[in-house]
Amino acid sequence: MAADPFRIRDHVANFEEIVGDIRARSLATRRTVTMEANIAYGTGPGETLDIFLPSNAGSEMPIHMFIHGGYWRMFSKTDYSCVAETIIGAGAVAAIVDYSLMPGVRMDVLVGQVLKAKAFLLAHADRFGATPKQFSVSGHSAGAHLATFLFHRSPAPSGVTAAFLLGGLYDLAPLQTSFLRDEIALSDEEVRRFTPMRYEHDPATRVAIMTGDEETDPFKIQAKAFENILAAQGLEVRASYALGGNHMSTVRDLAVAGTPAAAALRASIAGDAGEELKRSTFP
Repeated sequence: MAADPFRIRDHVANFEEIVGDIRARSLATRRTVTMEANIAYGTGPGETLDIFLPSNAGSEMPIHMFIHGGYWRMFSKTDYSCVAETIIGAGAVAAIVDYSLMPGVRMDVLVGQVLKAKAFLLAHADRFGATPKQFSVSGHSAGAHLATFLFHRSPAPSGVTAAFLLGGLYDLAPLQTSFLRDEIALSDEEVRRFTPMRYEHDPATRVAIMTGDEETDPFKIQAKAFENILAAQGLEVRASYALGGNHMSTVRDLAVAGTPAAAALRASIAGDAGEELKRSTFP
C-alpha cells in the first residue's frame, strides 16, 4: 500500500529531530528576545498570542502575524516562537498566534479565532509600537490555510498588505480520505466552506507561496493551482520551491538566516519579491 502523501511522518525521516530543533530554538527565542506573552485577543480558551519586539523598536513599525501548522490538531504558538527571529530581523513586530485544536472544536472556530487575532492586532497596533497600515501574515501548512481567510475580497479592503504561505493546504477534499479522516473527520460542509480555492481574495494583498521541492505531490499541485487562482483574481502572486526542502525542514528554516524560507519571509514583510522567489519559481 502506498504511503499516505499527507502523513508527514512517513515522508520526513527525521521528523522528531526537526520538531525538537524548532522547539529548542523557540525556547532560546523566548529567553533572549523582548516579548509580551499570552496576550488575550478573545475571551475563549486558547485565544492568546505572543508579541516579540525588535531590539531597535520604535513607533509605526510593520506588524506581522504568524500562524502555526499541525493539521489543525497539534502544536502551539510556543513551539514556533523562533519564527519571530526572522520577523523582528526584518524590522517588524512579531505576533505568534495560538488557536484551539481540532477535533475538540470544529474548523469554523479556528477560522473565527484567526480573524479575531487579526482584528485585535489591527485595533491595538499602537500598543506595540506598530501601525495597522503595514500588516502582513504568514502561516505554515494548516496555518497557511488559515492565513488565507485573512485576505478575502469581501469585506474589502482586507487590511493585509502581504501574505507568505508555506507548505499550505488550499483544497480540503483530499484530506477526507487521508489519515486525517479518523483524526479530525472533516465534513462535506467544512470542505465546502473552508476550502480557500473556492473564495475570492483581496487584489490589494501581495502573496508569496512557497513549497519544499521534496514535498509530496498534493502540496505541490495545490500550491500551483492556488497560485493560478489568485493570479486570475488579480492578485500579485509569486510562487517558489525551497530547494532541498521538505514539509518540516522548510518551517524550521523560517528561523534560520540565509535559507530560502527565511529570505522569502523577510522579502514578504519588506514588500520585495526577493531573489529566492525570482530564482526558483514553479514550472
